[in-house]
Amino acid sequence: MSDRIDLIIAHIQAHRNPQAIPQVAHAAARIWMQDSIGVALSGASVPQSEIVLNVARGWGQSGGQGNDAHVWGTVEKLPTGNAALVNAFNTHNQEFDCVHERAVVHPMAVILAALFAYAEKLAQAGKPVSGDKFTAALTLAVDCATVIGMSATRAIRFFRPAQCGCLGAVAGICALADFDQPKSRNSFGLAYSQLAGTMQAHIEGTPALALQVGFAARAAVNAAEFAAQGFRGPHNILDGQHGYFALFEADAAPDIAFAQLGKVWQITKVSHKPFPTGRAAQGGIAGLRYLMQSVGFGYADVVQIIVAAPPLVRQLVNRPMQLDMSVSYARLCMPFLLALTLREGTVNLNAYSAANLSSQNLLLLAEKVSMVADASADPNSLRPQHITVTLKNGSSHSHDLAYVYGAPEAPMSAEDQVQKFIHCASFAPRPRDAKSAMALHMQIAHLHALLDVTELLHDLAA
Repeated sequence: MSDRIDLIIAHIQAHRNPQAIPQVAHAAARIWMQDSIGVALSGASVPQSEIVLNVARGWGQSGGQGNDAHVWGTVEKLPTGNAALVNAFNTHNQEFDCVHERAVVHPMAVILAALFAYAEKLAQAGKPVSGDKFTAALTLAVDCATVIGMSATRAIRFFRPAQCGCLGAVAGICALADFDQPKSRNSFGLAYSQLAGTMQAHIEGTPALALQVGFAARAAVNAAEFAAQGFRGPHNILDGQHGYFALFEADAAPDIAFAQLGKVWQITKVSHKPFPTGRAAQGGIAGLRYLMQSVGFGYADVVQIIVAAPPLVRQLVNRPMQLDMSVSYARLCMPFLLALTLREGTVNLNAYSAANLSSQNLLLLAEKVSMVADASADPNSLRPQHITVTLKNGSSHSHDLAYVYGAPEAPMSAEDQVQKFIHCASFAPRPRDAKSAMALHMQIAHLHALLDVTELLHDLAA
């Protein structure tokens, strides 16, 4: 073995037949498709989404044979890579998409957008992709993205969801298109040559964070298209002198993660987000909701809230609430989110209104929230979390979250998954009622019956 990317390529080659992948992995792929498509529909209503779409239109409209893919939820088409960019941006721009906690990778935003766009390209070339082949490719893509992400031992600096997502999307496209080993190596190398994105956008709370995900989806499509034409890319992209593990994830320890290929299907280890915020904030919201419901207090009763969490959680969401802060900043602000939970009982897609972002009442409640270090020193862990609430009557109430609701060990109920989908669909630019949303949800559930996965996009646009 000259490079660990060869292990990933061998994994793809060994599972070309969808029947080689367990049905539990296929089923999980359909669940994460439901979640991600629902989130993307609502994400298309985010104001910056129209900017992204307008820019992508300026790069070229539909009409080129074999180069057109849908913007989800619409009848509009764009060239393949541009459609992937827009759909990936819409999937991640609300921080509502699923996450693989151990890898610190949002495995669906880049991957699903790129794979759907490429599947349309293949269908137009007379090579339709069946539902089972699509979920198999999705599963292999998530394996690739997450084993690379799980290899990290340092705190996140580069934007891992975009970079690992890009390489994962290439894995999925290689499976969809039945690329041989040379084309696969070139695809990965050309994708690696485009990797970019840092955590600076996260720190500053700008929508460029989600745009990095869009860039990664387009990069994956572009890489595959060049490789399909025989363009050569670098091959030692993980272990090479200037490979991923040397430049982006110094001190990586990939052996344990890569040993799971073919043994643990990582798509079964992904976590839902019950609330439209980063996974790091989900524990604080869930823990506070539990205490409010079990103890029976309201926002007027609270003196102090303390959340104890690992370093990564504090890095991602321990930021003070500011009046008139941006939506992107607010989505990752634990004091604001817990203040809102105290007042409203939850956090949903209505949370980031101008009134809430400028609320003096919420600012006063947010000042009662603080975060402290727990005993964990793992720079890539999102759990456990511990919340303590002190009330005006002098009582103190605590709740431990070894696993946060939505994790595989504390799964989101099927009913809550459906309600999230319906909630998201109602926020789409062309809102869907509950009946229409459920019809689409069921269509995704029966994806395995489709001979051409792009049939789903017609229902998605209806």
